[in-house]
Amino acid sequence: MNDLLQLQVHDLEVQVLTGIYSEETHLPQPLRISITVDLALPERFAPDTPLSASKSYMDIKHAATTALPQGVHFTLIEGVADHICETLFVSDDRVKRIEVKIVKLAIAEDGESIGINLVRNRR
Repeated sequence: MNDLLQLQVHDLEVQVLTGIYSEETHLPQPLRISITVDLALPERFAPDTPLSASKSYMDIKHAATTALPQGVHFTLIEGVADHICETLFVSDDRVKRIEVKIVKLAIAEDGESIGINLVRNRR
């Protein structure tokens, strides 16, 4: 079994054009996005290990925010999750596995979480 580092960026609230119903297709809707990235890691992290030995959390945040194409409508939130995964895989060969959780905030009632969890492994 190989060691790995899990980087996490959770509970980002992002406005995304997504949905299949007429009331969803013309305005962005709020999504809560959480991402866990499994990263291959060096033998050890010394006190003076540079950031390049890991990955910036801002890169992960970028994949779920500014890297999502403006004006593009995602029929399914699964497509949003796939786009996030592809952005992260392309950006760093050390990324081995990505888990994206998306909750559709606009349809939640009474504090429930309605959404998906998508897991992709590097192929």
